[in-house]
Amino acid sequence: MKFTLQHTDPQSHARAGLIDTDHGTIQTPIFMPVGTVGSVKGLHFRDVKTDAHAQIILGNTYHLYLRPGLDVLRAAGGLHKFNGWQGPILTDSGGFQVFSLSQNRKLTDEGVTFRSHIDGSKHLFTPENVVDAQRVIGSDIIMALDECPPGQSDYKYAKQSLDLTMSWLRRGVKHFDETEPLYGHNQTFFPIVQGAAHPELRKRAASEIAELQREGNAIGGLAVGEPTEVMYEMVDLVCGILPTDRPRYLMGVGTPVNILENIALGVDMFDCVMPTRNGRNGMIFTSEGIINLRNEKWKTDFSPLDPNGTSFVDSAYSRAYVRHLFVANEMLGALIASEHNISFYLWLVGQARQHIIEGDFSTWKDGMVRRLSARL
Repeated sequence: MKFTLQHTDPQSHARAGLIDTDHGTIQTPIFMPVGTVGSVKGLHFRDVKTDAHAQIILGNTYHLYLRPGLDVLRAAGGLHKFNGWQGPILTDSGGFQVFSLSQNRKLTDEGVTFRSHIDGSKHLFTPENVVDAQRVIGSDIIMALDECPPGQSDYKYAKQSLDLTMSWLRRGVKHFDETEPLYGHNQTFFPIVQGAAHPELRKRAASEIAELQREGNAIGGLAVGEPTEVMYEMVDLVCGILPTDRPRYLMGVGTPVNILENIALGVDMFDCVMPTRNGRNGMIFTSEGIINLRNEKWKTDFSPLDPNGTSFVDSAYSRAYVRHLFVANEMLGALIASEHNISFYLWLVGQARQHIIEGDFSTWKDGMVRRLSARL
């Protein structure tokens, strides 16, 4: 993987760059639609690619490991061949899912033992075998195994958690460097900065990770219960330490406003389930603010979902029609709203990139944040 830094905003730390992978080039800043189990929920890849203009999607090791299983993925020749997505793929190591979905887990120096949320079967993730699993999946960017502590963790717990994560990271790096890809394309390994909401822990993690000189780095454990301003404080601190010539990936964040504010702090890559999850429940994001399509006020509003044309569906369907679909419990409503939201997020980061290149990102961002925060 190669990262080329093209432009930096003169009034912030926002950056525009290119990430070159064997499955294609990614323009940053970028939003990555979440394809947890090998699909972006409810959407065809042809639409995600051609209508939403996605450049990279996410998969999740925890879910893919459980279903369809590594034997199936290996027999298929990896996730790209299994699901037909030909662009770049990033996989989360599964650490977050182990800690959020499993009700019965045990952390040790070796790794984490957990029970499947599907059938209760017992499994072990180690820093080494999650690398092996992601080799089998064949993702272009793979993540280190980490523990994601709650955002309000006290210092003692957060330090113990970080000690374990950093120990796991050193083992994961070593194993990654001693193994090879399985399907003829290159893979790269991202460490994850943890440390909850404690500046000295975040500083320590970022400094140690910067010394590893990997091809990219991630920031995890934010937007998990801490105040938004604390998230921005931690991101600002970490981005000031991580290398400027490597992409920075903020995991699981967030709202459109969160994304713009973190781009201004120097983040290049984002993912979040919010566009599809909220879309399935009738909430859409637009360039003028947030709309709950189930509200009566949209019953006779025959204007496009976003009059400013932020996605392919804007001119195709009216607010009144999509509201009708939700009220009638027609699945098409959820699909249209999900695809609109994915399109909107990708439009938003594309606009951010354009304004970074043009040199007026900060002014544009401040205006957009005010509009995006409104509930229509």
